[in-house]
Amino acid sequence: MSATATDYAILKKADGKILYGEGPFTEMESCPQYGVAFYVNDFALTDPKPWKIPHTAREIESVPGEEGNLKVAWEELAPTGFAKVFSEINQAISKGEIEKSVPVAAEQGEIVSGNPKNLLGSLNTSEKAFFPYAWVRGDSGFCGLTPEVLFNLRKGRLNTMALAGTAMADEQQVFSVDEKEIREHEFVAQTLVSKLSDIGMVTKSERSILDLGSLVHFHTPIEVFLYGDKNIDDLIRRLHPTPALGPLPRTQQTMEDLIRWREMLDCPAYFGAPFGVFEDGIFHAVVTIRGLHWGGDEISIPSGCGVIEASRLVNEWRELGLKRDAVKRSFGL
Repeated sequence: MSATATDYAILKKADGKILYGEGPFTEMESCPQYGVAFYVNDFALTDPKPWKIPHTAREIESVPGEEGNLKVAWEELAPTGFAKVFSEINQAISKGEIEKSVPVAAEQGEIVSGNPKNLLGSLNTSEKAFFPYAWVRGDSGFCGLTPEVLFNLRKGRLNTMALAGTAMADEQQVFSVDEKEIREHEFVAQTLVSKLSDIGMVTKSERSILDLGSLVHFHTPIEVFLYGDKNIDDLIRRLHPTPALGPLPRTQQTMEDLIRWREMLDCPAYFGAPFGVFEDGIFHAVVTIRGLHWGGDEISIPSGCGVIEASRLVNEWRELGLKRDAVKRSFGL
């Protein structure tokens, strides 16, 4: 990594190798036919030129961290705003307008000393379930360790996953039979299958528990053998947001409501967004969760939770905190 680089992208691919792209980046409306291009967009997919072509790109063995530690003065996150959004979602569920939505609360902080780039060394992990990612443009950016893959596309075969339902690792036995968590996960898995069944032959694997150290999630791999070539941008729009982060059903109105709720709770625009890389015919994209977002001296850690009819405010608020605490541990904060 160049010591003078101010713009760069980092992503671990499906083969486990880390690709590093350095700017300046050329922006394009659609995916190129060859070479390397990163896909960077916000949650609402408002960027008209989301394909970012790096000046140089190469695989790296590990993500180097810069000298110095980051110190942050965190603000206590009050539950008032989340409680209001939770109530609005419950009202929409009771009216039959939605079955599920995913509000996001963000803990805000002010950088006291250091630079968020100092944290990039924390992206190195031996855990295969995590995919390190980072996007840095000058003094703003985001980075994280996500366990969620949006999809991987290679030679007509698409692989994705349902990842939903969360508990502490020491609660795994109870979690495995928790009807609310199982129902939330199956919402996600079945919705993914229905979104993909018209474009290919779908194989849905058995639900299992993914152990991520402090937290566990339900996990269902899904594989699709596509009926012919598919446009990557169309596939992104079909699969984003994943049912784990989006509303059910997903319509223009329910998406507008979700984005409004995210804005009410100061959710960073890139949280839960697709972040991917195209490399000579292979595309791999993750979902930007479990990370940090910064701009200037401001920094935030967002976390989301799936709200369905069986959800309870106290439990969902607790889940949000568990996820943010996991991020803080990952980055030594």
